[in-house]
Parts: sequence; C-alpha cells; structure tokens
Amino acid sequence: MTTGRSVILTNGASARNVFWAVGSSATFGTGCSFYGNILAHQSISMATGTVMVGRALARVGAVTLQKNTIVKPGR
Repeated sequence: MTTGRSVILTNGASARNVFWAVGSSATFGTGCSFYGNILAHQSISMATGTVMVGRALARVGAVTLQKNTIVKPGR
C-alpha cells in the first residue's frame, strides 16, 4: 500500500471479522491506516506512522514495525 493510503470498513464491518490474505509480502508506506487482520505468506513491513486496527501475521518471514500504532480490534 503506497504512502498515505487508507483501508476503511463500511456498513457495520468490524476489523476483527475481516481477513486479508497476501500470497507473498505486504508492505505499508508511511502514514497508512489499515483495518482488518493481514495474513501474509512471506513478511509484513510497516513504514513509520502506519496505524493498524487488527493483527499482522506472517507465515515465513518477519513482521517489521517502525514507530507504528497497532490496536487490537474490539468486539
């Protein structure tokens, strides 16, 4: 996801119920906001200032964070 982009949920969707499956690696640019749980086969990298409501899980590689805010999704 390029710098400054957002993924938002509408119509009552909850981040705890949304799963994004990525076949390789997921990369978030500076200042992104993202809702949902991301499941990446390789790795996940979040640049400075990315805000995520959800979870970041990588199967093979690492989840790399740089001054990010990660919030556990509510019920």
